[in-house]
Amino acid sequence: MRNTSWGWSIALVLGTAATLAAAPALRDGPRPAGVVVVGRVLDAASARALPGATVQVAGTGHRAVSGADGGYRLVVAEGVPRGGRLTLEAALIGYETLREVVRVTGPEVRRDLRLHTAVLALEGLVVTGADAAGAPSRREARVRTPSAPPPPPSSGAPSPHPRPDWNTEAYGLIEENGFLAADRNPLSTFSIDVDRASYSNVRRFLLDGRLPPRDAVRIEEMVNYFSYDHPEPRGEHPFSVVTEVAAAPWAPEHRLLRIGVHSPRVELDRLPPSNLVFLIDVSGSMQSPDKLPLVKQSLRMLVDQLRPQDRVALVVYAGAAGLVLPSTPGSERGRILDALERLEAGGSTAGGAGLRLAYEVARENHLPGGNNRVILASDGDFNVGVSSDAEMIRLVEDRRGQGTFLTVLGFGTGNLKDSKMEQMADHGNGNYAYIDNLLEARKVLVSEMGGTLLTVAKDVKLQVEFNPARVRSYRLIGYENRLLAAEDFNDDRKDAGELGAGHSVTALYEVVPAGSAENPGRSVDPLRYQRPRQRSRVHDAMDRARERVRPGTTVSGELLTVKLRYKAPDGDESRLLVHRLRDRGARLTNASADFRFSAAVAEWGMLLRDSRFRGSASYDAVRELASGATAGDPGGYRAEFLRLVDASRRLAISGTPRDEEPVGDR
Repeated sequence: MRNTSWGWSIALVLGTAATLAAAPALRDGPRPAGVVVVGRVLDAASARALPGATVQVAGTGHRAVSGADGGYRLVVAEGVPRGGRLTLEAALIGYETLREVVRVTGPEVRRDLRLHTAVLALEGLVVTGADAAGAPSRREARVRTPSAPPPPPSSGAPSPHPRPDWNTEAYGLIEENGFLAADRNPLSTFSIDVDRASYSNVRRFLLDGRLPPRDAVRIEEMVNYFSYDHPEPRGEHPFSVVTEVAAAPWAPEHRLLRIGVHSPRVELDRLPPSNLVFLIDVSGSMQSPDKLPLVKQSLRMLVDQLRPQDRVALVVYAGAAGLVLPSTPGSERGRILDALERLEAGGSTAGGAGLRLAYEVARENHLPGGNNRVILASDGDFNVGVSSDAEMIRLVEDRRGQGTFLTVLGFGTGNLKDSKMEQMADHGNGNYAYIDNLLEARKVLVSEMGGTLLTVAKDVKLQVEFNPARVRSYRLIGYENRLLAAEDFNDDRKDAGELGAGHSVTALYEVVPAGSAENPGRSVDPLRYQRPRQRSRVHDAMDRARERVRPGTTVSGELLTVKLRYKAPDGDESRLLVHRLRDRGARLTNASADFRFSAAVAEWGMLLRDSRFRGSASYDAVRELASGATAGDPGGYRAEFLRLVDASRRLAISGTPRDEEPVGDR
């Protein structure tokens, strides 16, 4: 039977133990040693194979992922009586969850599973009334309830992301980090990044049959999209730090270093009270199903998690900004949901006015010691009124200093202003996510709500000092827009990234060992008027320091030292954590599953970017490396990754041109 509900998770809870418990006569019958369930997962409309779908059987905990031909094979080790029933469930992002009951007729049962494309019905949406000056107004925004029911879903199987015939998407230019010589540049310093928008945005392109623009691929965000099995923090610091080193899969003569930072998970009932202001773009550009309709459905999930001590206000902006719902207790869920339902889209975009009004509402309802946050949902198309990037950044920086943080949720296709939205979140002590479907909304706003809404540490910076006796050169993979000067590490006035509850951050370095004949680092001609050590007092001091420590580090075998600075969410003075690492020559095959999987994601990102550092990387190698590291994947995200790798490989082999490079910040 077909189930039209998306369900609550990619993790598939397939059937219930009650299915078998409801038939006591069957429990007394003969039990075979085991049952094998085989079949294919197919698109219901086109009958094409669907690789990467997750299939489970109730009461066993066994799970399978469909292969390139859509085939799956499940072995139910527990005895199942002849004539008994098993409940199967299959799910795949972009499709409705399917549940089917099959009867056991022998030791092998064959059942093909046909998934229907999930269609989001377009709802009527328009905010009426406009202020010609675009100034924030405290009047109630006038909203209109749709007078006609939404149109029925199409009988076909359209793309989940309607593609317009124009493209003004904007991505910031990324100049990949190159190799740096460890003797001249021993320190690498950067701000952490917990944004995950790039991965879901890349997924949107691939599901639409297009390779993403190169600058849409931010490798650190793709690596950090996944959860990893880090130890829970112990001791005085609010996070744990793990390090690991092994051979780089795309350059086996190089070493790959993984640094992982993990903050503690916080249960929902232990979160401090929240003062939330939803700031929703209801301009004309938000009319398509993957924009405002999806915004509303996504925020409903967050509203369902509210407690009586939480408060929500709703501000909208189009031709003007308006207050649709004043700050309302979470116990009045029906009132909040009704305000969301009545929104309609239309008009131009007064984004600057909307931000000011949202921050004003947040300030008026400020909760000391609580989570005070504006949640902006938009395609990022700010095009009316005061909308310069510099002015908006000053605004969010000023408000973050007053204790109100900013979370940015991106939606839609065709005019996504990715670079602007990422920049706003970074300066607003918040995070940026791109939501391409309801399952992603569930992940961001429910499963990871603690990290989205509760900051446990701010201004988190990492500084790695490489031992030149062990390292010839190195490069940081990703984080190009998060680099800091070495001096910024100890400067508490310098803003950096925030770490939310349950967040994990992974950073990868590619290292060329000392003694290698290879010299990928950049060099300069000898100086005519001074010796290199005299080029500056700072470098002269570093040279003297290296001369003092080199013998010791050679003996100790230390590869590097990791230093981490952070502040409490309401603090102004940073604290320091230090971690050292030795390279014991581990092979990649002996590395942890998390290390191998994060390396595979980084290798895939380099292929999508057509990176000059990709070495021997290939889609087949990525799949092989990742497929051996998918255990413990309760949400099915690693299985989905394999499907996306297959999709990108097919596009690359077929010669599909990369999606037209949108307008970027060049």
